[in-house]
Amino acid sequence: MRRTQQPMMGLLLAILLLAGCGGNPYLDASLKAADFEGKDMAWFEKNWGAPSGKASRFFGGETWTYFRIAGMHASPLSITASPTECQITLKFGKDGKLSSYSYSGC
Repeated sequence: MRRTQQPMMGLLLAILLLAGCGGNPYLDASLKAADFEGKDMAWFEKNWGAPSGKASRFFGGETWTYFRIAGMHASPLSITASPTECQITLKFGKDGKLSSYSYSGC
């Protein structure tokens, strides 16, 4: 690799890394709105379907986890592509309303 190409490759890698860490603006917008509007467990079950998993929280409420296919991932050396999975975690308070959320791989 030529010396003049090295800084450009470094810049390109930095941009790709930062773009990958930006989150999902569509998912953020819908979950922030749901949190702000006080959506409850019944609303999520009606609109998103049954969660993949449920767990009780120590101080009351529940944690729900959804797993969704978020796209396909193919390595440059691979012939086949594998699905990437998105994990969405919703935490509900004692009142059954959304209190916080997080996601990864989306």
